[in-house]
Amino acid sequence: MSSIKRLSWAIENVFERWLWKFRLIAIVPVVMSLLGSGATFISGTSEIWHSMGLLLDASPDDSRTVALLLGELVGGVDLYLIGIALMIFGYGVYELLISDIEAARSPGAGGNGLLDIRSLDVLKEKLVKVILVALIVAAFKSMLIFPIDNTTNLLVFSGSVLLLALSAYLVSGGPNRSTWNQPRETPFE
Repeated sequence: MSSIKRLSWAIENVFERWLWKFRLIAIVPVVMSLLGSGATFISGTSEIWHSMGLLLDASPDDSRTVALLLGELVGGVDLYLIGIALMIFGYGVYELLISDIEAARSPGAGGNGLLDIRSLDVLKEKLVKVILVALIVAAFKSMLIFPIDNTTNLLVFSGSVLLLALSAYLVSGGPNRSTWNQPRETPFE
């Protein structure tokens, strides 16, 4: 092997080792997303705790105040969902770019569920589901305080409920496609 080929091979080898180790920079979004997840869990708990205290003190006759307080409770749930999305993202980036989480694969650890991420497509799919649920919850929160004082508002509210129901249906998997082509039996046959 000539000296130029050896030098070229050595440079390539050093560069490839450096390139492989550079993936460890992904620890930054992993740590930040897990810290963000913890912060949203704390914030959601605080919001729910605060609204529960106010809800207990509220007059049951004041439906507007009760609806606002229920909106705060739902807002806390929304923060929990955002925290879950951040946690899934952090675990997924770690598993995809840095290393497998061996503790999750030990017997009895329950690591074969939501946080078992083997590809970027699986990570994307899981994040989309959680984010869609968070958006549904946020829309529900807005609907709690939506004023229904005329026909147009009633139609908008009804359309929103219909869209939320459709979204929940689609997120849960939609129709069972295996039964689409089968003939339906009627109760009179």
